[in-house]
Amino acid sequence: MPEIENKKDYNKLGLKCGLEIHQQLNSRKLFCNCPSVLRKDEPDFKIERKLHAVAGESGEIDIAAIYQTSLGKNFIYEGYGTTCLVELDESPPNSLNLEALKIALHISLLLNCKIVPLTQIMRKTVIDGSNTSGFQRTVLIAKDGWVETEHGRVGIQYVYLEEDAARIVDAEKKIFRLDRLGIPLVEIVTAPDIKTPEQAKEIALYIGQILRACNVRRGIGTIRQDINVSIEGHPRAEIKGFQDPKIFVRVVEKEVERQLRNLNEKKKNLALEVRGANPDATTRYLRPLPGAARMYPETDLLLLKISREMIDEAKKTLPKLKTDLVKELEKDKLNKEMISLLLKQGKLEDFKEMIKIVNKPHLVVKTLLIFPKEIASHEKIPFKKVEKILNKDMLGSVLENFKKGKITEKQIKSVLENIVKGIDYGASFKLDKISSSALEERIMKLIKEKPGLSPNAYMGLIMKEFKGRISGSEVMEIIKKHI
Repeated sequence: MPEIENKKDYNKLGLKCGLEIHQQLNSRKLFCNCPSVLRKDEPDFKIERKLHAVAGESGEIDIAAIYQTSLGKNFIYEGYGTTCLVELDESPPNSLNLEALKIALHISLLLNCKIVPLTQIMRKTVIDGSNTSGFQRTVLIAKDGWVETEHGRVGIQYVYLEEDAARIVDAEKKIFRLDRLGIPLVEIVTAPDIKTPEQAKEIALYIGQILRACNVRRGIGTIRQDINVSIEGHPRAEIKGFQDPKIFVRVVEKEVERQLRNLNEKKKNLALEVRGANPDATTRYLRPLPGAARMYPETDLLLLKISREMIDEAKKTLPKLKTDLVKELEKDKLNKEMISLLLKQGKLEDFKEMIKIVNKPHLVVKTLLIFPKEIASHEKIPFKKVEKILNKDMLGSVLENFKKGKITEKQIKSVLENIVKGIDYGASFKLDKISSSALEERIMKLIKEKPGLSPNAYMGLIMKEFKGRISGSEVMEIIKKHI
């Protein structure tokens, strides 16, 4: 079997790759008002179902559905008091969740897609036990988009909005939980424009950045990635099971090697197939690849109309990518550490509000992020408690007093310390009643009266004497100058 020696070999082999990325959205369920919350407690009830394959819009039964039916399995579904009749497939679906639709529009626009103004909600036959109805509802939201990469443009063929599957509790006993069923998903389908394993990983990471900029759910299991791989002369394989982009490159490389081995051994009757990704980046056969026969219209719902007003509103509220946010913050001359803290702790909007009060970016970041953590550590108070006391409104008020000249920049941290300690809010702004010259004179006198003490000892005595009316940092600075 020939080895893959360099990237140019992939061009010779006619490698084509395309991604399918499924991401949960952060809203209530797609066709009912149930919460999108995964439960850990014991279920309230169980039901048992057997699913049957039906003909799709073409009048044929899908090959994958026939395969699942042949297994003759019964499925058990666990539910809670929050489980509704829609999830049990005992009631027609509600109208589509508009909050989820808005998130899907944001994602589509960031992928440079064209929004489809009138579209049919479809049923996709799936009888592997992952739902109670035997089908998954899905609707086309946008198409014909693109993203740029270092290796060229990659097309985005489609963006779908669909409902997630039930959660597997026990695969061997075929037990599923209904808490996940119906959580909104976007499915992003790229064109087969990806030419190397490295580019596949690059695209996955870039689309992931777009998704994280939008209102999506976070954590393990909230995003699932499939990749389609083929080389010239070999049918396409759809590989499922990606959770970690780190194995993208190796999975594609090993799949190419597998397909090369099939061609070199002149295996016959090669067919389109679904395979699963193993931890070692190899793949295993799962089932036949579904075709168009599994799709048919959802008759319980009207056509989905996406108005120009909805699209315009989505454009007005379009979130920015992390790379764009970083560029904006760099203009404020913030260092990488400060920018990282702002974005990681989700304090960007608070920063924007406070910068309108005081146009001093470094001071705002310190007031918003650094001082509260230092105070929590110094006073041995849980950070969450400090954060609750020093909320956005309180920090904004302190900066307003700084702007009015009631306190100096050096005194801001001491004011915040006093507020955390429970000192009267108004009294915290009396720091400026002690002039710097008077304070220095008193410290010099104390050092002469009690020579040989440590800086912290002098600090404690002075702070006790003035009872929070002075800045601790200013006191220490003076002490170090005179001992």
